[in-house]
Amino acid sequence: MNRLTHARVWSAIDALARRYGLSPSGLAKRAGLDPTAFNKSKRVTGEGRPRWPTTESIAKVLEATGATFDDFTALVTAEPRRRNPAQPIPLIGMTQAGAGGFFDDGGFPVGGGWDQIRFPRVDDENAYALEVTGDSMAPLYRDGDVLIVSPNAAPRKGDRVVLRTTDGEVMAKVLVRRTAKTIELASLNPAHPNLVFPVERIDWIARIIWASQ
Repeated sequence: MNRLTHARVWSAIDALARRYGLSPSGLAKRAGLDPTAFNKSKRVTGEGRPRWPTTESIAKVLEATGATFDDFTALVTAEPRRRNPAQPIPLIGMTQAGAGGFFDDGGFPVGGGWDQIRFPRVDDENAYALEVTGDSMAPLYRDGDVLIVSPNAAPRKGDRVVLRTTDGEVMAKVLVRRTAKTIELASLNPAHPNLVFPVERIDWIARIIWASQ
């Protein structure tokens, strides 16, 4: 019997959004909730503990979409969707990633402007690849390195992450600390100081799960 887990409940919300052609933020807005209520950054606390959606928010989602509670529980208990190994992963350059049209407001890849690469070892169906350009991330990542990013993997302290700010800047950093109000990030170059962003300045943040080096 499938257990009711934090990951399964959030996966069911994402699946419900896809069923109605919405992003997680679009689903939240349709349900009359704060547009950021279902964002990836809201699924863990500042201390890295799982944050569960409330029963009230789930009830509002079901009312707004017309889905039944049985529909929702079926999604919760369904086996997680995994990427078909034969399916290529979308790829763009880091410098392109800050432009509009490549990501939805939840940080998932969208649109037709992506290239493709083959990478069979990734289970996340929404995984994508970013190609490093220039030497701004040296010495850890060099020009031409490819980063595989999993938007469904909740970043934790110490993880290497990619994030986009509300200004459209995309960067790779190390997650140092997250609170209810701020996110602290360390540069991949130890010569650079840490950065602290207010959470409202972060569009999305996702974990780097592999890098070619």
